[in-house]
Amino acid sequence: MLQIRRILKLFMEECSIRELHRQTGIHRVTLKNYLHRFRASGKSFVELADLSDHDLAQMVHPSRNTKAPDERFEDLEGRLKGYAKELANKRNKYLTKQVLWEEYLKECPNGYHYSQFCHYLEQHLQRNDLTMVVPYHEPGNRLQIDFAGEPLWIVTPRTSERIACPVIVCTLPCSSFFYAEPLASARQEHLIPALNRALVYLGGVPRNVLSDNMAQSVTKASRYEPHFNELMEHWALHYGTNLQATRIVKPKDKPSVEKSVHIAYQQIYARLRNETFTSLNALKHRVNELLEQVNDRIMPDYSESRRQRFHDMEQAVLQPLPSTHFAYKRETKAKVKRNYHVILGEDRCQYSVPHKYVGEMTKLVYDESVVEVYFKFERIAIHQRILGHRGRYSPPVEQHMPESHRRYTEQKGWTEEDFIEKAARVGTSTEAVVLRLLTSKPYVEQSFDSCLGVLSLQRKYGAPRLEAACGVALQLPGASYRLVRNILENNRDQRSDPAEPHAPMLPLHDNIRGKELYR
Repeated sequence: MLQIRRILKLFMEECSIRELHRQTGIHRVTLKNYLHRFRASGKSFVELADLSDHDLAQMVHPSRNTKAPDERFEDLEGRLKGYAKELANKRNKYLTKQVLWEEYLKECPNGYHYSQFCHYLEQHLQRNDLTMVVPYHEPGNRLQIDFAGEPLWIVTPRTSERIACPVIVCTLPCSSFFYAEPLASARQEHLIPALNRALVYLGGVPRNVLSDNMAQSVTKASRYEPHFNELMEHWALHYGTNLQATRIVKPKDKPSVEKSVHIAYQQIYARLRNETFTSLNALKHRVNELLEQVNDRIMPDYSESRRQRFHDMEQAVLQPLPSTHFAYKRETKAKVKRNYHVILGEDRCQYSVPHKYVGEMTKLVYDESVVEVYFKFERIAIHQRILGHRGRYSPPVEQHMPESHRRYTEQKGWTEEDFIEKAARVGTSTEAVVLRLLTSKPYVEQSFDSCLGVLSLQRKYGAPRLEAACGVALQLPGASYRLVRNILENNRDQRSDPAEPHAPMLPLHDNIRGKELYR
């Protein structure tokens, strides 16, 4: 357009075509065409010079499109919006452009071929898939939370089974400072404690918490008034924040946390690709180490780290944390089985209770770390919750076992020194009998039952009588549980019989031969 305006100026100065050609280098035929269009407009050169570039270009370079309007395009253009909506619907995840084109041809047999159909459809999608730039995020205003699409994994040591651990990511958009943690599951009892720890990591509470319409928090989705479940409402009330939800299927409503998830893939997931973890705690510790490194990395666009931006811009405007964390507890009922254990249905793990409650219906109150068992408002057991291992049993509690099971458990772990120590408490004779029993078998373990039997006689007869019976047994050539038991049953340990008299001397006789005859 600069060249056109220069030509106009020369025409106003009444320059000839030859002179214009010499000064501008434009062919004389082209200059004549320009002059013809100027004069055909009915305007003077001065009026033409006052026109805008757009109007002047329309006059000098008119549209050359002489193609007649295509009725097929007008028909297709009215359908493109519906096609785009169907492709965007997640319920139609198997729908393809090929299917849409075939349905289009059934309704319009003379319509476009597949390539032209896809061309116009793609143009429509690009024109309507727009991104809005948010130039400024208010410090401390909103915390965006989301689950990463890909989980991390732990491996059970015994079975080598891989267990998925979903990862929660929380981001402050103003500084891009974020928190990430792998969880045992995405259920509420694991999500809410993780959100507690996220706020502790930030050192304060933002004014709003934004998530998508996840089932753990939203009961009824709505663009204007989403309904949150009662538990999340209590959580927000405890921390003095406000819950918000994005529109359905609109990930661009929380782009900052989506970007943080992408960074977590690159900086955390990628560095864990060759590492194996056998417990959730070990995985959490390693993820936290890498998270600290990510937040301390210098961002090229800002020449400072996320942590530095957070300290400078957001930390001071966050609301203070309450004195206590929000305690999440859930309740369920379970009947005490014959093995005096109750099953927590969510993870199928079993927890012991006193054996006298077998057959009773109990109430389980549990959170992420502790399981409590109640019977008629009385707590009868408390256990550390087993996470990441379905079907496991809690460690044995001796007080919960019946006497027979307790003795069996004790016996399984007994050693030679245990029996000697228990026998020494009764007396020296009992200790001597036990020592004799322990050395009477080729393998010392084979004598454990006999030692256990001898020591068990103390419950029926008492320690003094057992000690006396062992003293009597030591006078005999052998030692066994049955010998000591018979002595006690026959009360031989309580007898005070005089010593047996020696056999009488044989009378002297000529037919009796003495020892001198035997050589």
